[in-house]
Amino acid sequence: MRLSSIIATILATVAIAPSAFGQAESDFLDGVPTPTSYFGFKPGSDRELANWSELSAYYDLVAQTSPRVEADTLGLSTNGLPFVMLTITSQENHGRLSELKDIQLRLADPRSVSGPEEAEGLIEEGRTVVMITQNIHSTEVGAAQMAPNLLYRLAASNDEDVLDILDTVILLHIPSLNPDGTELVSNWYRKYVGTPFEAAGLVELYHPYVGHDNNRDWYTFTQKETQLTVAAQNDWHPQIVHDVHQMGGNGARIFTPPYTDPAEPNIDPLLIAGVNQLGMYMAAELISDGKKGVVSNAQYDMFTPARAYMHYHGGARILTETASARLATPDTVTPEDLAAGRGGRDYTQPTWNFSAPWEGGEWGLPQIVDYQETAAFALLKNAASNREYWLRNFYRVNQRAVDGWPSWPQAWVIPEGQDNADGVNAVLRILRTADVEVHRADAAFSAAGREFPAGSYVIPMQQPYASFAQAMLTVQDYPNLLQYPGGPPIRPYDVTAHTLPLLMNMEAVPVEEPIQAALSDPVPAPPIEYAAPDALTGGNAPRLATYKGWNESMPAGWTRWVLDQHGIAYDTLHNADIRAGDLHSRYDVILFQDQSARSIAEGFSSESMPEEYVGGLGPEGAEALREFVRSGGRVIAIESATDYIRDVFELDINDVTQGVPPQDFYIPGSILRLSLDPASAIAAGVGAETIAWYWGSSRAWEVSDPEIEVVAWYGEGAPRLSGWVLGSELIGGKPAILETQVGDGSIVLFGFQPNYRAQTIATWPLLFNAMVAE
Repeated sequence: MRLSSIIATILATVAIAPSAFGQAESDFLDGVPTPTSYFGFKPGSDRELANWSELSAYYDLVAQTSPRVEADTLGLSTNGLPFVMLTITSQENHGRLSELKDIQLRLADPRSVSGPEEAEGLIEEGRTVVMITQNIHSTEVGAAQMAPNLLYRLAASNDEDVLDILDTVILLHIPSLNPDGTELVSNWYRKYVGTPFEAAGLVELYHPYVGHDNNRDWYTFTQKETQLTVAAQNDWHPQIVHDVHQMGGNGARIFTPPYTDPAEPNIDPLLIAGVNQLGMYMAAELISDGKKGVVSNAQYDMFTPARAYMHYHGGARILTETASARLATPDTVTPEDLAAGRGGRDYTQPTWNFSAPWEGGEWGLPQIVDYQETAAFALLKNAASNREYWLRNFYRVNQRAVDGWPSWPQAWVIPEGQDNADGVNAVLRILRTADVEVHRADAAFSAAGREFPAGSYVIPMQQPYASFAQAMLTVQDYPNLLQYPGGPPIRPYDVTAHTLPLLMNMEAVPVEEPIQAALSDPVPAPPIEYAAPDALTGGNAPRLATYKGWNESMPAGWTRWVLDQHGIAYDTLHNADIRAGDLHSRYDVILFQDQSARSIAEGFSSESMPEEYVGGLGPEGAEALREFVRSGGRVIAIESATDYIRDVFELDINDVTQGVPPQDFYIPGSILRLSLDPASAIAAGVGAETIAWYWGSSRAWEVSDPEIEVVAWYGEGAPRLSGWVLGSELIGGKPAILETQVGDGSIVLFGFQPNYRAQTIATWPLLFNAMVAE
């Protein structure tokens, strides 16, 4: 559908059919193709999914035919597909886009504004800049199908609300944050629609490396798609970013902010207030439009920066989550389903934040797309009608950052000459990618009671995006929120720690007094560039393979990314490759990342998946692994995959957290202290202490077999370094890395995640050391 001849035919013959918006044809611009005429169906129809090739061709076509739309390819996705952003505004605004961007960037940095009078002049002339991002999670298919409908409405309609939006708003529309996944999921669904496997789960990660975790990359910026989006945000610094998602289908029909507690403490209160008013406005508009099942202030918090880059850049991040169906296949939701909704909530009963429950019935893609478009249009109406509020709020937030918060230090200093260059460079890259100004000291200086050498990096905390630096460099002390006074704690929604110096094994020092040294201009961001350990390169490197079944885990994808970035050679082994046996003739080390024992052993069932994707390693695979290790191979298993290896090799170990109720023990994602045996080769170059990333799939063991060596254990007493921990006494002092000999080979078990989302540079050496087969 991207052929120029087809586009030309459509341009010549397409009929405008705007009746879906209740408008006559005369109320629309001539010549702009409707989504229905282009795709042959209305996007959002049951059992129909347009793929990225078709969608991106439509966006190009609309940009050619509407003076309100410009289409730009910001770069290429991981798999080489175009990563598109549409700039949508009035023709007059397009004519002065450079001037309007200059106004926006000056409001973003109050140091460029002479004072209040000039600021008011800029606010008077400026436009609300909104970014809408869609379909980062590719199985949440509604957003990708809603995007062309919203685009057409803005590109062609002459409705009064649309014209007001176009006059006062500049919309930066990224219709897919993951083009590879949009293409993959649509093609997969279309392949099996109408068969017993319609809406079957995928057999590969929908982002080539990180799957669903692509929405947790908003402060480390490792993936191409994140980098392209953040560059676009930095180019404009929008006042509002609307992130369109889907959630489970047995509860509310759509979520809008306010979020639940807690908010990350470096988010400006003005932004929190802005998020609250906008979210409630959207909820009111949805309910006014007859949409039932709208919930606010439920489930989703605003604590981790991994989902909320704009909260540290003067903008309001608005999340909506719409109830899912079975991809594009409708589902039936009963009142009984709703009464037993997520978290035990009864979604048949009204409350102050859920005033109009949905009664149940058929729910599918038409309803999902309708709710999403209504919410997005409500957001744009608010951005237009409250233009001055959004611009003034934006300026004030940034001015408060330039003035410096009382709770912030004067500066952070990253001392020159640290041993871990990879960790230092990663933190510098993160800060600079996030538009944080980082300088180098021209000479040595004294501060915080110590000496810093020349060349040390200095981050002044009187700058527009200082809140990002503070959030990323300081330790997190997640609050202990209770369900009721004296009651059990409220479990966090997401992970609770993001302290870069701990994760990346580098030092950053808060300084309370002004830096007495000349500083350079801001330094450039270092590239992502890692060198493989010598022992993992060259002709003597171990022959490495990673397990990749048909239901590969996200940690396995992250591990492939780290290996690729280091240039470490490896193969991926599917179930049949392992079942075939003779593994030791081909490999020295086989790595199993975090994945349940049942998933590895059994894989998909014949009821859920076509025959070619059915099954796991089975008895043949287990025996092949036993023979591999007995013949001198090494197996490395991480977190829940250790259960599988424990069972296959009949290891006498027991996870002490198994069966413990969550009200007694729960760590949602925190940084713990880890003690190491310095004599172990796995600990080489690391020392006697480092960190461990601990979360839901992590393990802590009791070891009964004296032949099993304890390489590392969680810190005694209170091991928490950053985040939130309930019941840490259960795992304090318990083994965290084990090694044992089996025949001529060996097994290494990691109870924690040594490669958490490519952030735990501190523990990469442990994983790399374990890969060096002995």
